[in-house]
Amino acid sequence: MNFTDIFIRKPVLATTISLLILVLGLRSLTSLPISQYPKTQNAVVTISTAYYGADAQTVAGFITQPLESAIAQAQGIDYISSSSGTGTSTITATLRLNYEANKALTEINTQVNSVRNQLPPEAQQPVLTVQTGQTTDSMYMGFQSDVLANNNVTDYLVRVVKPRLDSTSATSMSFIAAATLLRASRSCSPALHPCTGAPHSKRPTI
Repeated sequence: MNFTDIFIRKPVLATTISLLILVLGLRSLTSLPISQYPKTQNAVVTISTAYYGADAQTVAGFITQPLESAIAQAQGIDYISSSSGTGTSTITATLRLNYEANKALTEINTQVNSVRNQLPPEAQQPVLTVQTGQTTDSMYMGFQSDVLANNNVTDYLVRVVKPRLDSTSATSMSFIAAATLLRASRSCSPALHPCTGAPHSKRPTI
């Protein structure tokens, strides 16, 4: 006699077991956790340093390189990228997935302060910002001038344009990525001629 013969000869038992399995299945729908979209955290720490009047090579050698070497010793960093332009240095440290952003920010700040005395006295204090989650740039703007030199263009962007962009409600953050490249959403420059690129195609007005 097979095991299944019991349910054939006793249909009430088969129905009872089937209903029990159905009830337990319905019960599990409301009690079991659903992890279709697990919670993850991806943070990026950006270190921006201004060195007015210095060209890109000077910034790379005296600002970006020592800071990048020190930041690489911090815990929780997945990879580091950097860019050096006229008068400005930008280092981006991408953290490992789900690594605590505040802890990484504290460790990176400690490493930056450890080499602060090695930077030129004329260099500004490095500014650290942390972003959690994926960010999308709304606009890239390139600036050129027939009157100002490249280092003066960068100085103008840092002192005049960037503070105005940061004060607008439509701009979450803007920073200078190169000598004449600014990531933002609008500009106000009576002496410069802004031109926009992807992803935003609208030409900014002065």
